[in-house]
Amino acid sequence: MTDQIAVVGGVDTHTDFHQAAVIDSIGRHLATAPFPTTPDGYCRLLEWMRMHGDVLAVGVEGTGAFGSELARFLRASEVAVVDVDRPDRKARRANGKSDPVDAYAAATAVLSGRAQGRPKTRDGIVEAIRSLRVVRRSAVKSRTQTINQIRTLIVSAPAEVRERLRSLPTYQLIAQLARSRPGADLADPTCAVRTALRRLARRYQHLTQEIADADAELDPLVAQAAPGLMDLIGVGAETAAQLGASP
Repeated sequence: MTDQIAVVGGVDTHTDFHQAAVIDSIGRHLATAPFPTTPDGYCRLLEWMRMHGDVLAVGVEGTGAFGSELARFLRASEVAVVDVDRPDRKARRANGKSDPVDAYAAATAVLSGRAQGRPKTRDGIVEAIRSLRVVRRSAVKSRTQTINQIRTLIVSAPAEVRERLRSLPTYQLIAQLARSRPGADLADPTCAVRTALRRLARRYQHLTQEIADADAELDPLVAQAAPGLMDLIGVGAETAAQLGASP
C-alpha cells in the first residue's frame, strides 16, 4: 500500500477459527475475515492485518482460553495485545450473535480505551502450575463424590453391612472395604453392595494417590513461583498456588 496508516485489530475467538477485524485510527471499519486456529492461520491473520497498515495493537477475546495461543503468537511477533472481555451474553441474545460484529467491537474497545486488560500469559512456570492444578482439582472433586457414594450405599445397605460400617472414620472405612472379599454371587443384594463398596474404596485410594502425586509435582514449582507464601506457617502448595502462583 502506498500510504501506511495506523490500524487496530480485533479478534473474536473460537475453537476452530478466529474472526479478525481491522479498523483505522478513527474507528472506521476496514475489513474482516476468518482464520483457522493453526500456526499457519495465526501467521496469515497477522500478515492480513499488516496489509491494512501499521498494527498498533490487537484486542483479543479470551486470552486465557480460546485466544491463548494467538495471544502468545502475537506477543512473540512484538505486537501489543489487549485482553478484551466477551460481550454480555444477555446483549448477545437480544441483538443476535455476529462474529464480524464482535471482532470489530474488540478492535473498537481497544481504540477507545475501554479495553485495557493485560492478556493472560499462559506460559512459563505459572502455566505449568495451572495445568497440574487442573488434574489435582478434578481428582479432589472425584474423591469427594466417591466417599459420598460410599456413605449413601452404606445407608441403604442391608443391616449386616450397614451396622458394621456406618460408624467407621473414613480412613478405616476405606482400608476395610478395599481389602474386603464380597463374594461372587452378584444376584445377592448383600454381595452386590459389598462389591460396589470395595470398588469405590479402591477408586478412593487411587484418587488419593493421584492427589499425592500432583502435590509432589506442584510443591517445587510453587516454591519457585511463590517462595514467600510457601515460607508462611500453615500455607501449603495448593493454598500458595491459589493465592500467588496461579493466573
